[in-house]
Amino acid sequence: MTAMTSSASPAPTPRPVLNRRLAEFGTTIFAEMSALALRTGSINLGQGFPDTDGPEEIREAAVRALRDGRGNQYPPGPGVPELRTAIAAHQERRYGLTYDPDAEVLVTAGATEAIAAALLALLEPGDEVIALEPYYDSYAACIAMAGGTRAPVTLRPHEGSFRLDLDELRDAVTDRTRLLLINTPHNPTGTVLTREELTAIAELAVERDLLVVTDEVYEHLVFDDAGHLPLATFPGMRERTVTIGSAGKTFSFTGWKVGWVTATQELTSAVRSAKQFLTYVASGPFQYAIAEALRLPDSYFEEFRADMRVKRELLAGGLEQAGFTVFRPAGTYFITTDIRPLGETDGFAFCRALPERAGVVAIPNAVFYDHREQGAPFVRFAFCKRTDVLEEAAARLKTLGR
Repeated sequence: MTAMTSSASPAPTPRPVLNRRLAEFGTTIFAEMSALALRTGSINLGQGFPDTDGPEEIREAAVRALRDGRGNQYPPGPGVPELRTAIAAHQERRYGLTYDPDAEVLVTAGATEAIAAALLALLEPGDEVIALEPYYDSYAACIAMAGGTRAPVTLRPHEGSFRLDLDELRDAVTDRTRLLLINTPHNPTGTVLTREELTAIAELAVERDLLVVTDEVYEHLVFDDAGHLPLATFPGMRERTVTIGSAGKTFSFTGWKVGWVTATQELTSAVRSAKQFLTYVASGPFQYAIAEALRLPDSYFEEFRADMRVKRELLAGGLEQAGFTVFRPAGTYFITTDIRPLGETDGFAFCRALPERAGVVAIPNAVFYDHREQGAPFVRFAFCKRTDVLEEAAARLKTLGR
């Protein structure tokens, strides 16, 4: 009797541990470059956080909330009533937009959670999202987590700034387009969309019945006298726009992670449905402090903007003297530069070598592009730092031309 032989089936290929939708996203460039700054003792002009705290009275308001036991336990899911009321009052006083604080305002763990919750709530697998490229890195990851497909429309250099091609935007809309993801003032380019551009975006959204998520966290850092123009103020847009704001950029308390959404009751309810399963709630005592911050007099916002304008000019001048082509931002606290006048073409290689060459850290803009070649020669610097730090950084960067 002969023994039967059996052939074992080949072992299956192990499934990757990481969700395939996130496979293209590794450690963020911000973590990499901040670690490089620490390791080399360089000045970190990469990540966009201030190196000084915001108003003392607002910090004390947070301390007072802690001591009074306000927010030390779970705050209400939509946010504490005082903050929701302050957000609604801010939108009405600044822009004439009226929102019901109980139904049309949602407090989030920073703008990053607001973006994630909005996209998870409003997208289904296969939906297309048009985003302005280059874009903040969380946009791509959140679209992927929601099962959507991103369709970038590239802002390109033109006469000293990065501009939107409205024909390209219109051509990007397909039958699968669900949502426009707009960012103005725009990170990383510093572009502020004009009234004409916003009008065209609004008309396109209405014509094609698109939702719009608009990231306006730099609303108080528009450097010309016209000021910020919220997309929700344009005809037909309030009912289809989710507007995202944040305290971190305006009040220089980025670690508090207090952001918000304003939208119609239907849209706010949808975003809240996703948000409640992310952080649930966050930043309890800080919410009370930001409620007070939003009620600061106009002079605070004017002085904040004026201070950043001076810092913009300080760093821009230093970068120009170092040999960069500088795109002076109309908003935000970032400056995009072109490294080609320095004989460089690869922003990644340039930024990884810059700490050793000049003792300064910057961010390669290519990380914010799907079309990496479009962003290859551009590098971003943050100027939300102390004056002495910016002066030292400018002095160090001058050594590049030697």
